Amino acid sequence: MNKPAIAIIEDEIPAARLLHSMIARLRPEWDITVIPGSVEEATEWFSTHPHPDLLFLDIQLADGNSFDFLSAAHPSSTIIFTTAYDQYAVRAFTVNSIDYILKPIDEQRLQEAIDKYEHLQQCSNPRPDDYLATLLDALQSKEKQYRTRFLIYRADRFWSLQVSDIAYFYSENKMTFAVTRNNQEHVLDLSLNKLSEQLDPDRFFRANRQIILCIDAIDHAEPYFNGKISVTVRPPYKSKITISEEKLAAFKRWLNF
Repeated sequence: MNKPAIAIIEDEIPAARLLHSMIARLRPEWDITVIPGSVEEATEWFSTHPHPDLLFLDIQLADGNSFDFLSAAHPSSTIIFTTAYDQYAVRAFTVNSIDYILKPIDEQRLQEAIDKYEHLQQCSNPRPDDYLATLLDALQSKEKQYRTRFLIYRADRFWSLQVSDIAYFYSENKMTFAVTRNNQEHVLDLSLNKLSEQLDPDRFFRANRQIILCIDAIDHAEPYFNGKISVTVRPPYKSKITISEEKLAAFKRWLNF
């Protein structure tokens, strides 16, 4: 079998570097390219370069998702999805793509996906004619799925931070922080606007421009000035959290859901 051309589309640079190093370690002879992890830039790249044989594609990209990219770029590549969403139509991906890999990526799981790709390349029809259409249909799952974990990088180490362990997110000096129930802080490479799209609205509420609250972190709420209310959370937040009068009805509905 000829040496395949490999590409990685991943919106988190540390995750892209980690995946590149893992693939290079398992298949040092492969030619691996890291493509910018946005729909716009990745689509532009595919319009000006030969399509790789195998594409490791993150489901959630910086400015959209893999559905947007596939619809625009029409890649001829075989696809292995990478995802932090452990319920994101994974059964359909297993059937209709080569495979999917959950983040943080385990090297043994990556090895299995590569082995599966190499085995299928020996088959007479490794990529069905309706391959792309079937993938697009799978990605249009009617049931919205939400983020369940984050890949955290610090001091040359990676680990997984579970969303279920987070009490609230806040923004300060153009940086986003996740605060866990045991009062540990982690920097995230996502804006609060982006997080609002990825978090389960039954569990998380955008209180104001600075903070997103988890329902389990709320201790109590009480009246404040000018029709606002003040919210106290566990662990304590360093500033007063207020809900505006305009958001008050939505906040009450959320608490009472």
